[in-house]
Amino acid sequence: MTSGAVSIRQIHKAYGSYKALDGISLDIAAGEFLTLLGPSGSGKTTLLNVIAGFEQPDSGSLLVDNAEFITRPPHKRNLGMVFQSYALFPHMDVFANVAYPLKLRKADAATIKSKVAKALETVHMAHLAERRIDELSGGQRQRVALARAIVFEPKLLLMDEPLSALDKNLREHMQIELKRLHRTLGMTTVYVTHDQQEALTMSDRIAVLDCGRIMQLDTPKAIYDAPKCKFVAGFMGDTRFVPVTRNGSDYTLNGERLRLANAPVKTVGDAFLMLRPERLRWHGTAEQDNRIEGRVIDVTYLGDSHMVSLELPQSTEISIRHTSGESAALPKPGEQLALWMMPEASVIVEGARP
Repeated sequence: MTSGAVSIRQIHKAYGSYKALDGISLDIAAGEFLTLLGPSGSGKTTLLNVIAGFEQPDSGSLLVDNAEFITRPPHKRNLGMVFQSYALFPHMDVFANVAYPLKLRKADAATIKSKVAKALETVHMAHLAERRIDELSGGQRQRVALARAIVFEPKLLLMDEPLSALDKNLREHMQIELKRLHRTLGMTTVYVTHDQQEALTMSDRIAVLDCGRIMQLDTPKAIYDAPKCKFVAGFMGDTRFVPVTRNGSDYTLNGERLRLANAPVKTVGDAFLMLRPERLRWHGTAEQDNRIEGRVIDVTYLGDSHMVSLELPQSTEISIRHTSGESAALPKPGEQLALWMMPEASVIVEGARP
């Protein structure tokens, strides 16, 4: 199998006055699992379709192993594709569906039998080789689609929200399965999703897109813990923002200087303290931590915990989980409550005010 290294440079795609892709540039290492993450209309599926050859960009370059792919038709790009709908042939059994790409490539019968058996074994579907597609569950169909995409050992594996039709438990199980499969195959994979948890679970790196641009390209940990702008911070997890004041190199909240472990990137935009439930603490010290105070407006029972919601003086609503093992008493609506953030958890991001 060839390496499958991808280099994308200044890809533009417009539909009339709408810019679907606005100068996208990125490199994908051979064997990397890269996720394109973003809301509807961000450009992630359009970019995947450009890589696949289903969309022709207005300008730009797409190199795979240093070969230009922009002018190459889809069937000559040697890539596997798993669609959101799976696009399986209902009149064929599992074996015939997986064998189809090999037949198109005029492989001999012995090669087809061997490679299909190997692909089905890889996705744990060998025992259902003779089963009809309409007799399979959603998870089984997803595995067949995956086997069909990898059976001819493509340079790239492209996946367009392949788990979106599955229920929550099966989707989470398949995320782990796909991650293990990628580790086994070592195949360069580009994965499209709007599900943040899915991206964090599976990816080597994540490209967060909005309005046809890459807002941040980084590891899952960096994307979640150190977002470079308000959009990325808001898109990842349950995030709230409290406006803060910049005084030279310091930032203050309600007149108190915030202790920060990492200095934020300096820009001219408005500054906000990023707040997530897991970053807040019930206990802290004024000498070391940052204090956040508000009025309890709601306490919701979640089974394994309670979600406590507070309204801050800035009219921002935040929340924190209260578990049964927490030493602090469960507060009641109407009470004033002080929460704490360690400097390592206190992150300033910048962006426009709502």
